[in-house]
Amino acid sequence: MNAKGGSKPGSAAATIAVLGYMLCSSLMLIVNKLAVHHLPAPSFVLLSQLVASAVACRALGLMGVIEVEPLHWDKIKQFWIVPCAFLGTVFANIKILQYANVETFIVFRSSTPLLISIADYVFLGRELPSTRSWACLGLLLIGAVGYVLNDKFFRVDAYLWVVVWFIVFSFDQIYIKHKVDSVKMTTWTQVYYTNSLATPILLSILVGTGELTTLAEFVWTPSSLFWLITSAAMGVAIAYFSFLARAAVSATYFTVIGNTCKVLTVFINVVMWDLHATPGGLFSLFICLVGAYFYKQAPLRSDKQQQTV
Repeated sequence: MNAKGGSKPGSAAATIAVLGYMLCSSLMLIVNKLAVHHLPAPSFVLLSQLVASAVACRALGLMGVIEVEPLHWDKIKQFWIVPCAFLGTVFANIKILQYANVETFIVFRSSTPLLISIADYVFLGRELPSTRSWACLGLLLIGAVGYVLNDKFFRVDAYLWVVVWFIVFSFDQIYIKHKVDSVKMTTWTQVYYTNSLATPILLSILVGTGELTTLAEFVWTPSSLFWLITSAAMGVAIAYFSFLARAAVSATYFTVIGNTCKVLTVFINVVMWDLHATPGGLFSLFICLVGAYFYKQAPLRSDKQQQTV
C-alpha cells in the first residue's frame, strides 16, 4: 500500500503508525469476539477498554513517560463530538459481533471506502481517487463479496445494527480526521480525551441496557477474565495507533487500511479455526489484498495545499 501523501509524520513515522494499527486492528476483532463470547456483556467489555485506556494514559502522563494534557474545558468543547462518534462506531461494531460472524461484518465494511473517498473530496479538500485507485477500491468490494458467496457461514441477525454502524462509521472517519488535523493535541492526549469523555456515556448505556443484572448473575471463569483483560490491553494499543495513523494518512486511506486489517483477520480465522476455507474464498481474500496494496491515497487539492502553507 502506498502511503505517499500523508500530511504530518514523515514516511518512517507513517509506516510505523500504519503497521502498528494494522497489527492491533487485525487482532482486535477476534479478541472482542472471544471476549463477548466468554462474557456476554458487550457494553461492559467496551467500558473496560475505555477505562483501561484513560487510566493508562493519565498514569503514564503523571509519571512523565508520555506527554498527556489534563482535561481542559476549551479543548473539551472542540473535541467532545469525537468520543461520541468513536463510541457510536465501536458500540455498533461490538453489537454486530454479538449477532453475526466476523466475515459478515467485513463484507459491510468493504463498501465504505467508496463513500469515504467522496466525503474526503467534499469535506477534507482531497482530490478524487485516480482511475487506478477507484479500480483498487472496486477490487476490495468485489473480493469481499466474492468471499461471502463462498462462505456458507455468512449471516446477519441484526440488520439494524449494521445500518447504524455504517452511518456512524462514515461520519466517524471524516469528522475525527478533521479534528485530528485541526485540534492541536499529542496522540496520547487524543487517546486520553476520547476514552475519558466516552466513559460516562457508555456507563449510562450499560445501566440502561440492563447489563448490570447480567454481570450480577454471571459466573466468572478464568477464560472470561483472561479475554476481558486482553481486550482492555488491546484497547489501549489500538487507541494509540489509530490516532497516530489518522494523522499520517487520509480518511479514505485509513479506511482502506482498516479493511485490509479485517482481511488479515479472516486469514487468522482460517489458520486458527476454519481449516476448510474454500479455494474460491481464499482467492477472493487475495483479491482484497491486491486492491489494498496498489491503492494510492489522493493528494490534497492545490487550493487546499496553499491554505495549509
